[in-house]
Amino acid sequence: MNTILALETSCDETAVAILRCANGNSGAKLLTSEVASQVAEHEKYGGIVPEIASRNHLVNAPRLLERATRDAKIHLSAIDAFAATSGPGLATSLMVGASIAKGLAIGLSKPYLAINHLEGHLLSPFFGEEGVRRNVSLVVSGGHTMSILVRALADYQLIGRTVDDAAGEAFDKVARMLGLPYPGGPEIERVARAGDPTRFDLPRSMSDSENFSFSGLKTAVRYLLPKIVERFSETPDGEQRLTQTPYKLDERVLADLCASFQQAVVEVLVRKAITAARKYNADLVTMSGGVVCNRQLRQQMADACACEGFEFKSAGSWLCTDNAAMIAFTALLRLEAGLESQVTEEIDPSLALTL
Repeated sequence: MNTILALETSCDETAVAILRCANGNSGAKLLTSEVASQVAEHEKYGGIVPEIASRNHLVNAPRLLERATRDAKIHLSAIDAFAATSGPGLATSLMVGASIAKGLAIGLSKPYLAINHLEGHLLSPFFGEEGVRRNVSLVVSGGHTMSILVRALADYQLIGRTVDDAAGEAFDKVARMLGLPYPGGPEIERVARAGDPTRFDLPRSMSDSENFSFSGLKTAVRYLLPKIVERFSETPDGEQRLTQTPYKLDERVLADLCASFQQAVVEVLVRKAITAARKYNADLVTMSGGVVCNRQLRQQMADACACEGFEFKSAGSWLCTDNAAMIAFTALLRLEAGLESQVTEEIDPSLALTL
């Protein structure tokens, strides 16, 4: 029996989870999963402020640890291994969770596992299942958009990655242009429900590449806005440029623009995932990451996979946003495979997925 306690503090969510495995991975039971969100603190700034995030982690982590062990009815001495996200992420945030997990591992003479945040997302569609099957995976989060061929645990091949803005970043930036609250992804999806996704013809970038690019799509929206509202400001030299103030659009136009933007992102993600599955002869397509909470993306990917004869598996919505349950699950798989870490291992804000 292995019981894992994991912490996730890569960005602005503080999370603690305890996972117990009695009879192989299929017997894994999540005893508790606690998440403290900081959206309210960062919303007024329109994005994450690292200093505020790390300060809140220091406040939230001890409280969540106490609540997690109490709810799971387990003492820290009964934990078999401790894990934490070691990267990628904000350095000051990563340091909080990793330091706590290392301290507990040293103090209780237990194994420590440094977990890659991206691997946590990558394996989350298999949460609670018996092992990891070969698949083409799409990881779409706030800072990452990539497609990966997963052969087995710790055996990954990068297919494509973002060359500029990730999908989640594009959602946030476009939402800011439109005067929508942070985080932008859920807001654009909400407004888009009443819109026509065919009204505005927006570009689908890098259609012939395995990589992803959403900067051009974001820029296309930026330059479309003044054509809709005919609102420009002039620089001292007379050059016309877009104003930085969010544009006030008619509700119908706003809904149509959000729907058109969302559809452009979704089409690129679906098309590239299906193309990769064909190329690498994978009969399973998986998706994970915060952007996967988008219902249009889930539905259109599921429909495309069904049309092509591929099985489709997505992480549950509660596993898509940052959480410690996926970190605990990845740690459990690695522990049972004999892949432990050293407590001297440093955090790495730019940590890449080991390929």
